[in-house]
Amino acid sequence: QVQLVESGGGLVQAGGSLRLSCAADGRTLIMLHMAWFRQAPGKEREFVAVVSRGGLSTFYADSVTGRFTISRDDAKSTVYLQMNSLKPEDTAAYYCAADRSLTYRPSTGSAAYDYWGQGTQVTVSS
Repeated sequence: QVQLVESGGGLVQAGGSLRLSCAADGRTLIMLHMAWFRQAPGKEREFVAVVSRGGLSTFYADSVTGRFTISRDDAKSTVYLQMNSLKPEDTAAYYCAADRSLTYRPSTGSAAYDYWGQGTQVTVSS
């Protein structure tokens, strides 16, 4: 079992920035592909970004491409989501997820991920 803990959410004005962090227990992160999802009230959970094991490959949802950057620091067992030029429609609970598959696809469906954090709230005011 892998425990994931997100942090860094908060309230920000449109056009602002936030950096989310996802810390994994122990040194398990190095074996996992890591992703961020988000879920707004009344909506389904949606894919945001994924980074492969080792960090060589990334993939983003169209809605965040050019504004968000996913990265990982395996030495710190932490994954980051840098969010710039935030918009009110980015308001959601953001979840970190881990995929233990041997191959990297990348996967945008939540069913592909084995472990989830508890979420951190991001609110963007207009």
